Amino acid sequence: MLAESWFWLLALMLGTYVVLGGCDLGVGILQLYVARTREERSAVIETIRPLWKPNEVWLVAAGGTLFLAFPTLLAVAFSGFYLPLMLVLWLLLARGLGIELRYQLEDSMWQQAWDVALSASSLLLALFYGAALGNIVRGVSLDADGSFFAALWTDFRVSDTSGILDWYTLLVGALAVCALTHHGALWLSARAAGAVRDRAEHAARRLLPPLLLGWLAVGAASFVARPAVLDSLRTRPWGLAFPLLALSAFAAVAQLRRTRRPRHAYLASCVALYASFLTAAVSTFPDVLPARNPSHSLTIVQAAAPASSLATALWWWVPGITFVVACFAWLHRRLRVGA
Repeated sequence: MLAESWFWLLALMLGTYVVLGGCDLGVGILQLYVARTREERSAVIETIRPLWKPNEVWLVAAGGTLFLAFPTLLAVAFSGFYLPLMLVLWLLLARGLGIELRYQLEDSMWQQAWDVALSASSLLLALFYGAALGNIVRGVSLDADGSFFAALWTDFRVSDTSGILDWYTLLVGALAVCALTHHGALWLSARAAGAVRDRAEHAARRLLPPLLLGWLAVGAASFVARPAVLDSLRTRPWGLAFPLLALSAFAAVAQLRRTRRPRHAYLASCVALYASFLTAAVSTFPDVLPARNPSHSLTIVQAAAPASSLATALWWWVPGITFVVACFAWLHRRLRVGA
């Protein structure tokens, strides 16, 4: 029971990173489209510059929680996903440098180069994050010894020898790019002004229909890529509340955007992303790393630390995460007042 609680705590932390860090990625992807001048690009980046490093705290904290609660999962996943993890690390570095180094020189070519680096790294990160989630839902090629190594790609078919990228994980990756770009557009429509805001609103309006179609397509494709997903939802019918909540939140986004309530539309998008991520968590439960061969899957109980360690860690985790949430509430309140 304690290990399962840590599973959901970890899912909530990763979901928070998807919502907050995903906004930064969406803005990074969009900034070359919504901003046409140096001044506009600076204004766009300034909407996320005070937040992007604090938002990364959720990724770091989730990694620490993974090490604390599920050390076996950390060891297996990091060895199996070694190549894509290194790519993600370099992309994270490029995104951070793109945000900060552009301000070191007042030169148009210098700033444009880092703006392009920011957009490219943001897009590729969204794609790889989505593909990573697709790998978890689809299952990996774990063997009887509990280890695996996935190539970047093989023949793009979903099979026991699938690589990191196949038709399903690329579909999930494309959905992630669309969803986070839409999320970033809603953020800019609430935080930016003038022509940038108008272009962001236009982007949000254009992205919602393909986002909904992609969301439904990924849902249907998940049952094909890993039939056990359907069994998970049948076993836990309460999990159906999450996809229903996501669809309701997307409908609320459209309505709130039409009534010119951009801040509320952004919050509705946060709910939609959260619910979508938790839908993926339900589809894998009680496995933390599903395998193509279900008998080789790594379950929550197998991956968890001893119960005594999990209980002791909870006494440190609760005040720590409470402090982090309080800091984020203060930071967002300060930015809202200053807007």
